[in-house]
Amino acid sequence: MTPRRLAWVVAASACLCLLLWLSRPGAAKVQVVIPPGLSARETAALLKREGVIPSVTLFKLAAKLSGKERRLKPGAYLLRKPTPVWQVLSTLYRGDQEQVRVVVPEGFMAKQIADRLESLGVTDSDDFMEYVRANNLEGYLFPTTYFFSRSLAADKVAHHMLDEFRRSVEPEFAALPQKRFDLTQAVTLASIVQREAAVIDEMPMVAAVYCNRLSKRMRLEADPTVQYAYGADTGKWEQKLRFKHLEIVSKYNTYLHYGLPPGPICSPGVDAIRAVLRPAQSDAIYFVADNTGRHTFSRTWAEHSAANERAKEERRRLKGLPPQRR
Repeated sequence: MTPRRLAWVVAASACLCLLLWLSRPGAAKVQVVIPPGLSARETAALLKREGVIPSVTLFKLAAKLSGKERRLKPGAYLLRKPTPVWQVLSTLYRGDQEQVRVVVPEGFMAKQIADRLESLGVTDSDDFMEYVRANNLEGYLFPTTYFFSRSLAADKVAHHMLDEFRRSVEPEFAALPQKRFDLTQAVTLASIVQREAAVIDEMPMVAAVYCNRLSKRMRLEADPTVQYAYGADTGKWEQKLRFKHLEIVSKYNTYLHYGLPPGPICSPGVDAIRAVLRPAQSDAIYFVADNTGRHTFSRTWAEHSAANERAKEERRRLKGLPPQRR
């Protein structure tokens, strides 16, 4: 390097360091999405338009001198207006993207998860569902709180949720050995229990009812499976089932078909899994909602019919209606 060029580099570096040292981050924040394939200059121009940096030239020079010019990562970033150039470079170099908080409740079906991910800008709903269906991931997208970057590939998001399932559920399955269900069957039944039981302490009883029905070769006749048959493609759970709904031609209609449905109908939590692996010791084969969010469990059809009538009368009372005449 010639003395003249060396002096130029030293002077430029000194000016750059001075500018970087004098700059201070602002208070306002802005989300900046850096698309893949942008050059350092194009990235700088985008950052300047958003008010993050004061100068394209300064950013380009800093990127070149730091060796980060070709190593800036695309993605969604939450940056201050303005932000010191050295800090922006470090953020883009490390890929410290904005994290989106995504809450996946227990009992969500895959389509509900897909739509929530899209609404938060994490990934495309259709792409996510295509990957879920191709890999039979319904029920294996573990329900918890996630922090994702924006604009991620659908397969990466799904795999992260599957990994969380493996960390959270598979140890439970291994720790509670039983001979009745394999993992797929356990998750399938747990997904039904998850949708049926509004409170955790009733899950073992709900699981017991379905286990008893399976043992007696009875149909499960589980409303959530019919709801899923109607809503798997829309993400909507049919709230008021009628007799006509129970006639839907679907392998998920447990009013028509014996045994478990083809697979899970939603993402169950750990409590539902535990309930299936360790159901309550009970002979009950029926249950009915009692208008408090809980259920009345019965061993015989006569007991169940009486409990059903009591529940109906209670609903009439809550609506201010007179008792039904016999």
